[in-house]
Amino acid sequence: MCTSNAYGATLLFPVSIHTTRMLGMSAVGKSRIPGEGLAAHEAPREGTVEAWAWQYIHTMDLNQKRFPTQPPSLWEDGQVARRIASPGRPPELEVVARSPRTPKPGALIRDKVRAQLFHTFWHHELQAAELFAWALLAFPQTPLEFRQGLLGILQDEVRHMALYEGHLAKLGFQVGSFPVRDWFWQRVPMAEEPEEFVALVSLGLESGNLDHGALFAPRLRIAGDAEAAAIVDQISLDEEAHVAFGVLWFPRLMGKTTYDFEAWRRALPKPLSPILFRGKPLDRKARARAGQSDSFMDALAEWTPPEA
Repeated sequence: MCTSNAYGATLLFPVSIHTTRMLGMSAVGKSRIPGEGLAAHEAPREGTVEAWAWQYIHTMDLNQKRFPTQPPSLWEDGQVARRIASPGRPPELEVVARSPRTPKPGALIRDKVRAQLFHTFWHHELQAAELFAWALLAFPQTPLEFRQGLLGILQDEVRHMALYEGHLAKLGFQVGSFPVRDWFWQRVPMAEEPEEFVALVSLGLESGNLDHGALFAPRLRIAGDAEAAAIVDQISLDEEAHVAFGVLWFPRLMGKTTYDFEAWRRALPKPLSPILFRGKPLDRKARARAGQSDSFMDALAEWTPPEA
């Protein structure tokens, strides 16, 4: 999207015992989310982008998640920050705390294994779409241009869901055929500032996707599913633009014109660390096309967690 052990969330990110401790997670995958359980303010005014985003997050209708209406053009004038703790989950989706292990490359010759992989990727895209909606509600004080960018990426994620779902159907499965894990929702709402959201999602999760897309596309081709590989390749190209959005807005939100690895590392919501957001190896060409510098990639590749 990895060489990890948790299929639902960490096809993208390697999770070790060290990482689990750093995340403040128990053995069943729980995490600390600031503000969890608090009221998220009243719903936005009808007919606004914010109301559309609010509804998209909260709906429990699977079709509304898969095929949302076009968002309106009207934005709210107010500065009410709404931080939603968790999304609505349609009854078709079984949400679990732990997920099966990542299949070995050779297992991808089986239709069911590839279907489970694509189902996981579909759910990653759903969470991403919801969390970009979350961010435009949580950070209303940011420039409109930034929030418009969030909305555009959200719509890309919905389109990616359709690509994954289409191939899932060709393999004889449907959305809901496998359990899912809300790994992203357990972590992204830890971002208290917009630059933290960009550091975590655009320069963290989506940058890691570039590495893992480069890993899975060849595996799918070797398994004989060229169409699946092409879908992963296409989505990876789209992700480059999403990472470029982060390269632009991360320093801009902090009043700067550029950034380095240490600025990014410090902006990650604690206790998250850089180790979560790199594949082995880094896809340096894709990251460079998205605007990441050689010095940033060198530091990311070389970073090791401090001794406890």
